Amino acid sequence: MTLADIPPVEYDVWPDNWSAFLLFEAMSTQWRTGMGGASGLDYNALPSVASMLGMKRRELSKAFHDVRVMEAEAMLVMSESK
Repeated sequence: MTLADIPPVEYDVWPDNWSAFLLFEAMSTQWRTGMGGASGLDYNALPSVASMLGMKRRELSKAFHDVRVMEAEAMLVMSESK
């Protein structure tokens, strides 16, 4: 994906999802890729990235499910562009 793939529309993020959104956004350089494109996020980087965002381990546990939902949706969007 490039910046041109993102429509110039603003979206609201519910407060309950804000930390998961920030974590997903910060993980944007941590995609595992291969010949077929992205295969998912590198979960090994999650604890370090969360720590750099100031998230506690308990917050990471809560945000992990939401990050996986965003990852799955991103994978669908990326596969549509092939």
